[in-house]
Amino acid sequence: MPGRSTETRRGLTIDQRKADHIRINLEEDVEFPQLTTGLERLRLVHQALPELDLTEIDTGVAVLGKRLAAPLLVSSMTGGTRLAGQINRNLAEAAQTCGVAMGVGSQRAGIEHGEISATFRVRDVAPDIFLMANLGAVQFNYGYTVDQCRRAVEMIEADALILHLNPLQEAVQAEGDTNWKGLLGKIGEVVQTVGCPVIIKEVGWGISAQTARRLIEVGVKGIDVAGAGGTSWSQVEMHRAPTERLRRLAGSFANWGIPTAESLEAVRTTRDSLRRPDVAIFASGGIRTGQDIAKCCALGADLVGLASPFLKRAVDSAEAVAEEMELLLTEMRIAMFCSGAGSLDALRQPGVLVRVS
Repeated sequence: MPGRSTETRRGLTIDQRKADHIRINLEEDVEFPQLTTGLERLRLVHQALPELDLTEIDTGVAVLGKRLAAPLLVSSMTGGTRLAGQINRNLAEAAQTCGVAMGVGSQRAGIEHGEISATFRVRDVAPDIFLMANLGAVQFNYGYTVDQCRRAVEMIEADALILHLNPLQEAVQAEGDTNWKGLLGKIGEVVQTVGCPVIIKEVGWGISAQTARRLIEVGVKGIDVAGAGGTSWSQVEMHRAPTERLRRLAGSFANWGIPTAESLEAVRTTRDSLRRPDVAIFASGGIRTGQDIAKCCALGADLVGLASPFLKRAVDSAEAVAEEMELLLTEMRIAMFCSGAGSLDALRQPGVLVRVS
């Protein structure tokens, strides 16, 4: 059995923390103050004579055995509160409408408090989507085993399991879990025994080439770089810090991390050097436009994830989320059309994306 949750040990319930995170992301400025994704330094080359029909642009992609209409991922966000449950259902319904993928937020709350597990369940409104369960990898040092991983997958009838990495966030939390020793081997054990693809995801500070190599070598099937340049979770923690000392500490890391474009290139290069084309690469972290999505695909991403733009609309309705998705994908298709790229494979050809600084 897992030990008592960190929040229980230190007097803060999981649902209180999740509610704080939703409120802060909706109400406060939690973007990186200076650090950017690096995508602004890349440009898709305009082709005045694309020799394509815009209506025939193919954004379809196959990821870990699942065929999707577009390389779009609703990045892991929330769960564990009543509002979070409605947000997840709105996100999932929109993902079903648009034929894209989705990850739920950390399911530790649902594992440890069965009465709120329903806030993560979305299969009834999204029977066909590529759906990913989610737990924090550090919990393996606090009592979790493959059993909790299987329970998370079964809880939402997931196609894959995300194990998220967030050492900086844990380090600046009053209630953070900071023992990260020996996790790589435990991740490898889960990969071998859980019975579904395992994807490793950062939460907004990027994956380095060294980390990517170690993860691929223990058998993970996907890596979400979740780079710097979008939402900074140290900024989120700064806004919820209970003391001035912790506010200053969290604030000092406002521009920490590996920019999304840099991390994506590092992970792709590492995967290619290991000759592991079967390992999927997801790009997230500060993605805000359809052109950003196209650029990430050109850099080698199989899926491109967004969170903040969808969260704000998911508070309203599934229709609002679907409208945002359709706008992003239309912009992506136009970017591909004007770059002379009729498919994602064509988008990845040399010379389609260039560095401008």
